[in-house]
Formats: sequence, C-alpha cells, structure tokens
Amino acid sequence: MKKRVISIVLSAVMAAALLAGCASTGSSAPAAESAPAEEAAPAEEAAPSEEAAAPEAGAATYALITKSAGNPYNEKEAEGFQEVIDAMGGTCIIQHPEAATADAQIAVIQSLISQGVSSIAIAANDANALSAALQEAADAGIKICTLDSDVVADSRATFCNQAGVQEVGQALIDAVYDLTGGEGQYAILSATSQATNQNAWIDSMKAISEGDAKYAGLELVEVAYGDDEPQKSTDQTQALLQKYPDLKVICAPTTVGIAAAAKVLQDQGSSVVLTGLGLPSEMAEYIGADDAHSCPYMFLWNPIDLGRLAAYTSIALVNGDITGAVGDSFTAGDMGDYTLTGLADGSGSEIILGPPFQFNPENIDEWKSVY
Repeated sequence: MKKRVISIVLSAVMAAALLAGCASTGSSAPAAESAPAEEAAPAEEAAPSEEAAAPEAGAATYALITKSAGNPYNEKEAEGFQEVIDAMGGTCIIQHPEAATADAQIAVIQSLISQGVSSIAIAANDANALSAALQEAADAGIKICTLDSDVVADSRATFCNQAGVQEVGQALIDAVYDLTGGEGQYAILSATSQATNQNAWIDSMKAISEGDAKYAGLELVEVAYGDDEPQKSTDQTQALLQKYPDLKVICAPTTVGIAAAAKVLQDQGSSVVLTGLGLPSEMAEYIGADDAHSCPYMFLWNPIDLGRLAAYTSIALVNGDITGAVGDSFTAGDMGDYTLTGLADGSGSEIILGPPFQFNPENIDEWKSVY
C-alpha cells in the first residue's frame, strides 16, 4: 500500500466543529490553496496578548453559563473565557449548571441577575425556554450573548458561532482535494437525509467544487446516509467500498459516521482514506500519517477559542463597542477583527469564530482526553 503524503498547514489561529451538540458555522482566516483549513496552535500558546488591541474589561463582571457540569468540552470553553477576562482586568464568574436542562440554566441566570453581573454568555440548552429569563436579565441592563448553541434572536444581542457553513464546506472539500491528490472518486457519508446542518455543509462542498476549476478532477460518486446510527453507518461504508473499487476518499461530516467508517477502513486495511468531522476521543486510534491508520486528519471546533471569542464579545457589548447589530465590528485581542453577520434565517446576528479546527497526528494526543 502506498504511503499517503499529507499536507498539513499550521498557523497561529489560536491567538482560534457531541456531537450533535456542536452547531455549525466561521472564519477569520481562509483555508489555504490546495490544502486543508488552517490549524490553530496548541492551547498553551493561546494566552491573550496584553498588548493586543482589544477593549479593556475594567471593573465589570462577566459570567459564562455552560450547558452542564462535568462536560470536558464546556470546561475548555470556560478556560478560554476566563483566560481573556482575567487578562483584560475584569471579574469572571463561571457557572456549570448541575444538569443539561433549561431549568438548571434558568436558576443560574436568576442568580446572576441578583448578583448584578455586567454580562452573561450562555451555551443554551433550549432555544426557546430560556427566553423569559434572559429577557429579565436584559431588562436589568445585563448584556447577553450566546456561544456554541443559540437562543431565539430577541433573547440575546448576538451568537458566537463556532464555524460557518461556507467554512466547513471549504475545509472538507479542500481535505478531499488534498487526500485524493486533486483527482479521483470520493463519497460522502452523512447522517440523515433531512439533517439541516449536514445538508448545508454538503451543498457548500458541491457549490465550491462546481464553481472552481481547481476541483474539476474530483468525482463525487454518492452521498450515503447512515442516519447517525453506528451499524447503519458501518453498513453504508462497506457498501461504498463494494460499489466503487476506485474510491479514494470518504468524507463523513458526522461524528457517528466518521467513527464507524474509520473502524471499517482500518479493520479492512483499505486504501480508501477518511476525513470529516469527528470527536478526538473517538477518533484518536484511527488518526495517523501512515497506512496503519484510516484517517490522516479530521476537523471539529476548538472550544478554548470559542470561549475566548465569547469573552471578547461580552467585553465589547459591555463597553458599547457593539450592540449586536449586523455590521458591527470589534477587535478580539490577538484573535483579530470580527464583524457581526446576519444569520441565514434572518434571526439576528452571529460572529463566526473561524475555520474548523484540524485534528491530526501532531495534536490528537493533546485533545483526545478533552472531548
């Protein structure tokens, strides 16, 4: 079996996608030409620069409400949030609700209202059920933003979204291009045929490849659906291998699908390689740069940077640098400049973090214990 040459573009985006729980959309840096999306630097390099052009936090108090206690992904979000607030001179409150429910988050919101905090950033457990409590907080003068998962638009100023549809599509089609050597057959293993986020990412991949002659050598032979069920995803992977003997790459933009496909390919010693969106904890044994591993690299989101972006957004809201309106812009320290864009459904604004975070042989051991 021939060795695969993997091009991995490293960058310092971390100055920067479960997991059905991680929503999708962004990017402050575009994917490189004929290479996968840029990878952020390790977490220990991500400390905000004290000299960065960012608003001061001053004497204000900034609160973060995660989805629940004991969630490693949420804890990394909190780590990034606190890192920025502390560096900017503010007071930081991190609240991990006892359960991943709207009721548990409502109790925390009410407690923070009574404490008179300046802002609340929340990873919502329910898009609608938190509305009244968040409106009460806003009426009390507290600035509200969401991260990771959103609420209805009139309950917050803006949404810190981990990666945009365009950015996910770009990262995935560039990975397919890279792993095929720019030409050959590939297939997509999706979740369900009705999955809104999956369909949006796949449509973006198709649009990018059809609109740029660079990708003319790629042939999408099938979009298969594993319905986010391990066994069905396994069966669909095996069917793809049987139907397409010249298949080079499978792209699975679903954490269940990519894990199932990785096992099939690795157990069979297949020459077909895999990429997509996956959990580091589930995919660590399959990620490698040699023929013994089925997945050279994959993508998801960097929770530390998402927490950092929410902190900078909270500071900008409190300082009045942004209001949450589409077109507002601010500087998020060493993460760079961000502009608020409109959500596709017209429900207010969002701030897109950046390109999906790449997990590869060089960083998978660091992240596999995180989430």
